[in-house]
Amino acid sequence: MSNLNIWSFIIEGIKHHKKMVLLYVLDSRGSSPGRRGFVMAVDEDGIFQGTIGGGIMEHKLLEWAKDLLAKGEDGIILKKQFHDKSYQKDQSGMICSGEQTVALVPLNENNLEQILFLEQQIKDNLPFCIQLNSSRFNISENKELSSPVFHFKNEKEWKFEEVINEKPLVHVFGGGHVGLALSQVLSLLEFHVIIYDDRNNLNTMDSNIFAHQKKIISYKNILEQIEIQENDYVVLVTFSYRSDKLLLEQLYDKKYNYIGMMGSEGKIKNLWEELENQGISKEEIAHVHAPIGMPIYSKTTHEIAVSIAGEIIKIKNKNLPHGRSY
Repeated sequence: MSNLNIWSFIIEGIKHHKKMVLLYVLDSRGSSPGRRGFVMAVDEDGIFQGTIGGGIMEHKLLEWAKDLLAKGEDGIILKKQFHDKSYQKDQSGMICSGEQTVALVPLNENNLEQILFLEQQIKDNLPFCIQLNSSRFNISENKELSSPVFHFKNEKEWKFEEVINEKPLVHVFGGGHVGLALSQVLSLLEFHVIIYDDRNNLNTMDSNIFAHQKKIISYKNILEQIEIQENDYVVLVTFSYRSDKLLLEQLYDKKYNYIGMMGSEGKIKNLWEELENQGISKEEIAHVHAPIGMPIYSKTTHEIAVSIAGEIIKIKNKNLPHGRSY
């Protein structure tokens, strides 16, 4: 998890000569409240940021972290937590049946340069690699890792590597009220948001402080103006039927993680019929999420934004462990 607020909290603490402990979830299985990549940090005053899953387990691990700081210990400690009372050892106190492994990593001024590098990578939406073992915390530029690596022999012999990739990139076409609300929701969810519109002096674009980039472009020949990658997400929430159709005609046959279009069922039906008359079959556009969003009876702009974000999250996380049957 690349939460900038947590790393900024660590940097500010170290700059003020405070010792800190980073708590990092290295592995999680089953129905665990803390997933791999969850991070939190606590300083010597007991102030903390972030979460590793909450509940009594988090409270217990925070107390361990405070104890490390009080004793002045600088070794990295590994804690396995079982969320099941049938285990004789390392019970978390929770009963959700999963398990997670957490590293407690003391940090001080010696780590400042690396964490400043990490902070800049996050700001620039660039990847970086975190490497941990029982004696070393390291941050480097991107390595060719397709997935995190956690090798565990015992609590003294283990190593972990994870590439923190760029934030998932969402292209939002339509800078109106829904685009503004969606920018806010997606930025909170740590997506990188680029929003586009073909209208100048649009107040909702001017007031959008949540999107990472805002661009006024022509909706004609869109792919000559911008680049959309296979792993990106595409959202069409423009102000008109014709704008949505113009964009969809250019984007429907490209491969993206997600593409969705806002509109009533009647609008979608008419548009599908027009496309079919142009030679585009329903099978060719079956992957387009339309009407966009999860069916939560959303009415307000923020409710619509939440429904769209939920649909995108479901696609983004579909291959992650979740401990549920669906």
